[in-house]
Amino acid sequence: MFVVSLNYKVPLTEIDRLQAAHIEWLKACYAEGIFVASGPKKPRTGGIIIAQCPREVLDARLAADPFAMCNAADYEVTEFLARMTTAGLDDFREA
Repeated sequence: MFVVSLNYKVPLTEIDRLQAAHIEWLKACYAEGIFVASGPKKPRTGGIIIAQCPREVLDARLAADPFAMCNAADYEVTEFLARMTTAGLDDFREA
């Protein structure tokens, strides 16, 4: 499983311009079963994505994000093993 931290590199006006395309990209990644959760940071300096897929699949999807394609965000990817989860997230637990 991966935690992806996005950090915006451009003014929020540029992020807002790309937002609709970014949301469509997110929806496609959820439809593929790659993303588990996502949302903006508070304060709005970027976002967080939790993903479950092979690393090469994640890297390919991140490269296709409109934010990445327009060089509007940097991505920090951290892999972890979800050894414990809350009820309802048992399918994401890893041995």
